[in-house]
Amino acid sequence: MLWATAAVVALGFLVALEIAARRYGLPGPITTQVQEVVVAPKSGFLLYASMALMMVVLTWRQRFIAAGVAIGIDVTFLLVRWAADVKVTDGHPFGNGALWVILGYAVIAVTRRTGRERVLLLKGVGLGLLLVAGRKTGDTWLLITSKTRPEVLDQYVATADHALGNPSWLVGRIVTATGPIGAHFLDYVYTQLAVAAVIFALYQLRNVAVERRFPGHHLVRTFLVIGLLGPGIYMIFPVVGPIFAYGADGGHWAVANLWPDTPPPINTPHHMPFDEITPRNCMPSLHTAWATAIFIHSRKGPRILQFAGAFWLIATLSATLGFGYHYGADLVAGVVFTLTIEAALRSLERGWDRSGTLLVAYGATVFAALLVSYRYLSMEMAEYPWVFGPLLILAMASVVYGYVRTTKMWEPKAAPVRQPEPQPEQSLVP
Repeated sequence: MLWATAAVVALGFLVALEIAARRYGLPGPITTQVQEVVVAPKSGFLLYASMALMMVVLTWRQRFIAAGVAIGIDVTFLLVRWAADVKVTDGHPFGNGALWVILGYAVIAVTRRTGRERVLLLKGVGLGLLLVAGRKTGDTWLLITSKTRPEVLDQYVATADHALGNPSWLVGRIVTATGPIGAHFLDYVYTQLAVAAVIFALYQLRNVAVERRFPGHHLVRTFLVIGLLGPGIYMIFPVVGPIFAYGADGGHWAVANLWPDTPPPINTPHHMPFDEITPRNCMPSLHTAWATAIFIHSRKGPRILQFAGAFWLIATLSATLGFGYHYGADLVAGVVFTLTIEAALRSLERGWDRSGTLLVAYGATVFAALLVSYRYLSMEMAEYPWVFGPLLILAMASVVYGYVRTTKMWEPKAAPVRQPEPQPEQSLVP
C-alpha cells in the first residue's frame, strides 16, 4: 500500500511538472523520458546505472541476460543511426537499451510474476525509473526556476560570503592554476555524481536478491528526497552563482567580470534581474548535499568505500567552488539540508521518537536561520567576518554533532555474554 501510494504521488507530481513546463513552451519530464526510448539519451551512463539498480532484484543469470540484451539493443540503435547518418550532438549514443530492459521487466512483472515476486520486481523497476525520473524532474525544475524567478539574490549571498573569506574566489584561482588537467578531472567528478551514488547504493542493496526484500533505508531514498525538496528552495531563494553573477558567463547581466580574480566589493546588496535561461540552482548546493549523503552512507562500508566517499565529497566541494557554481554559504546550507533529511528518513524507518524529532526540528531551524541571515544580515556578516564566519561554521558543526551523537544512540548495543554461574561443589561424603 505504501509503495502504491508513493507511485501515485510521484506520477501526480510528474504530471504537474509536465503541465507547468508546457505552459512555458518546454517539454516536461514525461515527454523527455518517453523520447529517450528512441532518441539519443541525454545521459547513457545514468540509464545504465538505473538498470544496475533495477537488477539488484535479479539472479546473476538474469543480470547477465539483461545486460546482454541492453548492449544488443544499443548496438542495433548505433547501426541504425549510422545507416541513417544521424549525428548525436547532445547526449550519448547509447543508453536506449538500458531503458528498454527496465521497461521490459516492468511488463514481465505484470504478466509473468505473481505475489511477492511480482512486488519485488516492480520495486526494482520502480527504483530504476525513479532515478531516471529524478534527473528529468530536476532538469524541468531548473527550467521553471529560470522562467519564474526574473530576479536573483546573488548580491546578498556574495556579501554574506565575505564572512567565510570568499571561498569560491580562492578555490577558483587554485583550479585555474592547475590548468586543463585539474579542471577536466574535477568536471568529470562533478558530472558523474549520480553514477557514483549508484555504486555506493549497489553495495547497500547487494543482498536484495538473496533476502528477497529491500533494506529499510538506503542511499537512493536520500538522493531522491534531496532532489525533490531542493528545487523548492530554489523557488524561495533564487541564486545563479558567482560564475554568472560576477563572471564572464553572465554576460551583460553580471554585476561585473570579477570572478575569480577580484572578490566582490562590499556594497548594499539588492535584487538583481537576470536572464530567463540560467537556472537559479545555488541555494542550497545540491551537489554538496548529494556528496554529503554519499559520505554518510559510505561510513558503514568497507575501507575502500569509506575512502571513496571522502574523496568524492572533497572533490565535489572543490568543483562546486572552483568552477564558480556556488558560494561558500551554499555549501554550508547544503550540509545542514542533507543531515536534516537523512535524520528524518532514518527516523521514519525506525519510528519517530523524541531524539529524532528534536534533531529534525533543530536541523530545519538552523537551515531556515541560515537563509534568513543570508538575506537580511548580509551586510553585518561582511562587516564583522570574524564574528559571523565562526558562527556559520559553528551552526553547521552543531548539526553535524547532533546527527552523529543521535544516530550513534540509535545503533543497536551488543549485549554482553552472560557467564554461567559457578555451581557449588557437591560433597561426596553422605
